[in-house]
Amino acid sequence: MSASERRTSLRWLGGGALILAGFLLGLIVSSGGAGNDTGVAVGPASAAAPVPAVEGAHGSYADVAARVMPAVVNISTDKVVKMPDMHPFFDDPLFRRFFGEPRGQERERIEKALGSGVIVSPDGYILTSNHVVSKASKVRVLRGENEEYEAEIVGQDEKSDVALIKIDAEDLPYLELGDSSALRIGDEVLAVGNPFGVGQTVTHGIVSALGRSIGLIDYEDFIQTDAAINPGNSGGALVNMRGELVGINTAIVSRSGGSQGIGFAIPSNMARRIMEMLKEHGKVQRAWLGVLVQPVDKAMADALGLDSVQGVLVSSVEDDTPAQEAGVQEGDIILKVDGKPVNSVSRLRNIISLAGVGTKVKLDILRDGKRITKTVKLGELPDDTAGGEEDTGEGKSSENLQGVKVRNLTDALRQRLDIPDDVEGVVVVDVDRTSNAFDRGLREGDVITEVWREPVKNVRDYKRLLKKNPDRPVLLKLRRGDRSLLMAIPR
Repeated sequence: MSASERRTSLRWLGGGALILAGFLLGLIVSSGGAGNDTGVAVGPASAAAPVPAVEGAHGSYADVAARVMPAVVNISTDKVVKMPDMHPFFDDPLFRRFFGEPRGQERERIEKALGSGVIVSPDGYILTSNHVVSKASKVRVLRGENEEYEAEIVGQDEKSDVALIKIDAEDLPYLELGDSSALRIGDEVLAVGNPFGVGQTVTHGIVSALGRSIGLIDYEDFIQTDAAINPGNSGGALVNMRGELVGINTAIVSRSGGSQGIGFAIPSNMARRIMEMLKEHGKVQRAWLGVLVQPVDKAMADALGLDSVQGVLVSSVEDDTPAQEAGVQEGDIILKVDGKPVNSVSRLRNIISLAGVGTKVKLDILRDGKRITKTVKLGELPDDTAGGEEDTGEGKSSENLQGVKVRNLTDALRQRLDIPDDVEGVVVVDVDRTSNAFDRGLREGDVITEVWREPVKNVRDYKRLLKKNPDRPVLLKLRRGDRSLLMAIPR
């Protein structure tokens, strides 16, 4: 098998190419497909009423499909793309090497892309994926065989890949948004959209997993399904067997560009909240705690003396933030928010961000082995916060922390590494790439300020504190740039 055949791609489902960074273990992201065929809506449309909920007949999903399809539309867009005006020879790297890069004027061309959308109100509001309409100069909606509308973009949220558009129409069939939190792994679902531009298509599958975070966008809580979805399905509907909208199809993992049974949809509960904010404000106003957190894994749980892996760890609390005002402290483990379990950083980020600015939330916290409760009035996420919240003499290698070399902080080191004068500790000057420390994320230039919650002022302190709790992973506090991190490193 060739290298190209072994590559796995993570793809948007809509038209228009979007190149992303590498994904997981060798998964390479590539562009989604595009087409120019129109989607055909099938089935009767009930005017000015939601598509009625219905249980699928035994052995057939025709009744559910017939009621859902009229509310799923085809979306096509025109996007202005600027390209350098050059001769085709300049595409040849050898030609550019000898003649240099061209300095011609830019020219514009219109790039057409294709996706899907879901009508969610009788007066023409349509939910879709943001990347379907991103940077579009014109958005057209085709419903049925010959109903075409020009759509207005009401609002877009790149961080969750949700967009809301509107057409000027009345008495449209639409889908009710179901409760995505009621989904269970193994529930049957239908995916409806316009794959490859061949026309409206319905496929059947199950919910394969819930709460997936795959590193595609900032705010993720994906439903994973094996219902066959393909390029052109972006923005289309994922519905349950009652015909309720439970997700917006958005991405696939694929080797070939076609469906291989791993598709992802934005949950309807997240889409609903974002839609409400886009309607009201034209943008998403995200709430904010003001903490940096990190996952609690087995090593961290052992270092902290926990019975099991649970919650997320507060590695630092920023000044003048809602969390600081409420008394949240570094080292706290957040277990629940308003009674909802928090088992990952992305889960906390999603719950807090959509809770509403000014809302009071109750945090269940584990602090020094004791459970306490803190009530926090959430602020608004600052524009310059990049999702990291909820989003993080020389000493020889210690036999307790192998592969790590540290030095006392000197004036020269402070100046070279831009370490403030008020920061005390030892600086990491070398980390063996095969060591547990490197594997856990320790890097050259990190400043170790605490070991086992006790301050480190020099190499002598560092070596002395490493001898504590020899049967447990070492708990370090680091300073990296202007951030503080807690790290548990197995011996």
